[in-house]
Amino acid sequence: MTAASRPLDATEVLAALTLDEKIAMLHQHSPAVERLGLAPFHTGTEGLHGLSWLGTATVFPQPVGLAASWDPELLRAVGDAVATEVRAKHAQDPAVSLNVWAPVVNTLRHPLWGRTEEGYSEDPDLTASLATGFCRGLRGDHPEVWKTVPTLKHYLAYGNETDRAVTSSHLPPQSLREWELPAFVGPLAAGVVGAVMPSYNLVNGRPNHVAGELLDELRSFSPTSIAVVSDAQAPSNLVDGERYFDDHVASHAAALLAGIDSFTDNSEDTGPTIERVTAALAAGLVTEADVDRALLRVLELRERTGELSGQDPYGVGPEGIDLPEHRALARESAARGVVVLANDAEVLPLRSPARIAVVGPFADRVVHDWYSGTPPYTSSIASALRERYPDAEVVVADGADRVALRSLTHDRYLELQPDGVLTATAVAPHPGTQLDVTDWGDGVASLRAVGNDLLLTGSSWIQAATSSRIGGWVAQETYRLHTHHDGTVSVQHVGSGKWLRVQHGTHLLVADGTATTAERFARHVVVAGTAAVTAASTGSDVVVVALGNDPHVAGRETEDRPDLLLAPGSREIWRTAVATGAPAVLTLVSSYPYAVAEEAASAAAVVWTSHAGQELGHGLVDVLSGDREPSGRLAQTWWAREEDAGDLLDYDVVGAGQTYRYADATPLYGLGHGLSWTSVAYRGLRLATDRVEAPAATTVHVAADRAEAGDGAIDAVVTVANTGARPVDELVAVWAHAPELPVPAPRRRLAAWTRVDLAPGETRDVTLRVPSASSPSGTWPPRPPTATRPGPQHPGPTACSRGRTGWRPADR
Repeated sequence: MTAASRPLDATEVLAALTLDEKIAMLHQHSPAVERLGLAPFHTGTEGLHGLSWLGTATVFPQPVGLAASWDPELLRAVGDAVATEVRAKHAQDPAVSLNVWAPVVNTLRHPLWGRTEEGYSEDPDLTASLATGFCRGLRGDHPEVWKTVPTLKHYLAYGNETDRAVTSSHLPPQSLREWELPAFVGPLAAGVVGAVMPSYNLVNGRPNHVAGELLDELRSFSPTSIAVVSDAQAPSNLVDGERYFDDHVASHAAALLAGIDSFTDNSEDTGPTIERVTAALAAGLVTEADVDRALLRVLELRERTGELSGQDPYGVGPEGIDLPEHRALARESAARGVVVLANDAEVLPLRSPARIAVVGPFADRVVHDWYSGTPPYTSSIASALRERYPDAEVVVADGADRVALRSLTHDRYLELQPDGVLTATAVAPHPGTQLDVTDWGDGVASLRAVGNDLLLTGSSWIQAATSSRIGGWVAQETYRLHTHHDGTVSVQHVGSGKWLRVQHGTHLLVADGTATTAERFARHVVVAGTAAVTAASTGSDVVVVALGNDPHVAGRETEDRPDLLLAPGSREIWRTAVATGAPAVLTLVSSYPYAVAEEAASAAAVVWTSHAGQELGHGLVDVLSGDREPSGRLAQTWWAREEDAGDLLDYDVVGAGQTYRYADATPLYGLGHGLSWTSVAYRGLRLATDRVEAPAATTVHVAADRAEAGDGAIDAVVTVANTGARPVDELVAVWAHAPELPVPAPRRRLAAWTRVDLAPGETRDVTLRVPSASSPSGTWPPRPPTATRPGPQHPGPTACSRGRTGWRPADR
């Protein structure tokens, strides 16, 4: 068959393939079939918050930051921009897959989870709504051809990195139905998903990659076929790590029968997968019909992109990356993800300051995470403040200790060479011997050479200051400084575990030692970080203290967080800034929540932003300056104490009393919390009826976005008034609780929400439709709520209130 007469649909392609070709195409990297005009194909282009790992691309805020918008339409716009850039990169290189491995819809059940940055929300229904918006953008608007094909990750009950490939999540039916399923079912039921990826872990003792009935049920919610793509190396892990099967032939047969359609295993080496599936066929463990069923779903995924028919209604060329509209959207997204947590001293918005101090590790630097592309530019907090306040003095101090290290073995200081390597050759300290030491917590630090402003890296055993940022699957730019009893220090490279020593003869600094052979250095402090913070803060009208985490350290994929605290060095920066008496704004730039009750108590204001991508500085300063109204609201609880969050490895949120729904602890800042620059009053909650019939059991899986009054939904109307002098983009939410049920019920539950724009002095009646069924789709609000101009005022008690614990029913 020639390319000119190639099949036009997946069924015809499948019928034309030989058995050997079918087996080969079950691997992630599918070979070309030239006689059918099929090019090589592989699943999976990373696009979590921008096109990842393929060079320059627009970097949007982390998903947890996008979620603070509580706006599926914003997520849809971002998804559309990401899809455009994937298509653009595909136009440059056809090997780039149009199957996008995003979004992550695992709920942010526990704040110690290392991958919190990748998810949307603690609440499964809010997660589903935002994920559906993002998937709609990735999918595109053409009725037949998808712009890209989204993949939901990671199914099921996955939220710990500690031993993630072998731990089993205990998941009783109630937690499964109320908590885990809704986040996945919502976007599936909307018909905007083409694939799902199972997670590495086991659930109730069984690996997710062989959980056939759970995968079947998940597929049942979608109006379109769903390809299930394995996580990387998960098929082999069924034997190698989990020891669930004795051999790879049996494990691959079980995975295929359970519904795995594409095996992401052994990188690009297709050989092991082909051998194992072929052996399973020969042993009668699977049939060709089983192979056909799996491959058809993968071919249908490819068909959706227009590959088989040759259609391309989008017409995106290589120039579709870093478009002006993408830059504008990145700035808007960054601003809408800023959450004002407290403003007790009313120091915000800033009022024409003459001197601004910006201190802390994120004062003048922007970093990005593992699932990021290379941003075309970055906007830091300090640079954005200088741009916004050109007449103000903006003073920066990152709070790092500036030191020089002298080798005791050679009696020479480490110094920077022109090629970036460090050698113990300097007789006396000079600028080229200076290193800035930043504490990231848990004993981990980075070392930045002052001479070239680059980080020391152990990517080679010869240590060199050549890295612009901490990064990589295994970060090479982090170190541990061990202080001996005599005050000398030894340095360990975290990525390799090797200790630094000075090589005899060359005096090169290398990482190949042990704790016994490690070099001892005298640590000479040139400038203490706290002294620099004091100098910058003293006499300033306001101090923006920019603290948080580097996304590659102390919490990321493969690494859970050690605790909920700021790093000791960051806490010292905060105390130092506050001690100067200048109004201090605790500005948290992070992938996750912190327990900062102590720091918040001494703050003039507290503000949070995620690592918001290339426009972090502009987006944050747009809000701090008052040029933009703060609209961000937390999509995840910030607990006052780590113990309030519960056990990281306990997935029975109902029985364990976890999350905002079931915990009895009072959070520091609750789900939905966030302040604006005006005041908003709520003047009564009226329900359309005080009684509805419980829906029949058969309707429990009806997608919530199709809920009507006949499905047991009820309209709730609340009067909302902007009583201040500035406009507001207000989050209006209805919360519910049922204290007298015969089964454990949530103490509180997000029932419906919408966003409403109110001018100063404006009052509206806002109607929200609340479904009575606990639908696994969780796509709430069930349909766009309505806002009407006020008629006669209806008397009634205050129904909702704003406070540090977020939105909640008042006195009900």
